[in-house]
Amino acid sequence: MELESVMVTGANRGIGLEFVRQLVNLPKPPRFVFATYRDRNTVEALKDIRESTKETQVLLIKMDVRKPEMIESARKIVEDMVGDRGLNLLINNSGVLIWQGFPEVTAEDMLFHFTTNTVGPVMVFKEMLPLLQKSAARQTSGMSVSRAAVLNISSEGGSLGKLVEDTPKRLLSIISYRTSKTALNMAMRVAALTIKDQGILVVNICPGWVKTDMGTDEGALEVSESVGAMMNTLSQVNESHHGAFLNRNGETIPF
Repeated sequence: MELESVMVTGANRGIGLEFVRQLVNLPKPPRFVFATYRDRNTVEALKDIRESTKETQVLLIKMDVRKPEMIESARKIVEDMVGDRGLNLLINNSGVLIWQGFPEVTAEDMLFHFTTNTVGPVMVFKEMLPLLQKSAARQTSGMSVSRAAVLNISSEGGSLGKLVEDTPKRLLSIISYRTSKTALNMAMRVAALTIKDQGILVVNICPGWVKTDMGTDEGALEVSESVGAMMNTLSQVNESHHGAFLNRNGETIPF
């Protein structure tokens, strides 16, 4: 897997931060990693990575995926750096999870999740599409992360096929999160099929239940283990996985 430029949203903590860390430690790391964050007070770990890496230019970009003007501003920064070579890989990682079940759930809670977990990633993809197209145009056939790709961090919790009658009630208490991830899977499947002739690979991957602020200490996986598995899967995905919903090891999850 050879990458020249990568954009990671929600890169200041958890899975996003670990992606940045593992990307810059690749045997042949990217030339550019664009790491977005919302809160300026949470970027110390990103700054440490930026200062310690010599082969990769890590650029920190303040961006809220719910704000179109900030997405546009981020695109301009990326475009100024990559030029006509375009953007290799977009990792749509930003997301939120609030524990609220039915019937306690509110309209505000559902809209907050949908705006952040579904609309946000789609709008980021839309804004970065011209840059991904430039990267894809540098090769003439096949699909791979080394050509141009979008990785959407999804969740098995958004799978209708995996939601069974004996699902623990605690895991039903995230109705807004589950609904937003189901919608994300559909939106990105539609986008993938729409642009299937443009050489841009689109995949949705569930990282597993990871020990992060969102996943809590109850998570089954360390963040390094989850991201390491996803990095390995990214190195192997091709046109046969376009529009697919996979787990971290590359196995198909039912929509």
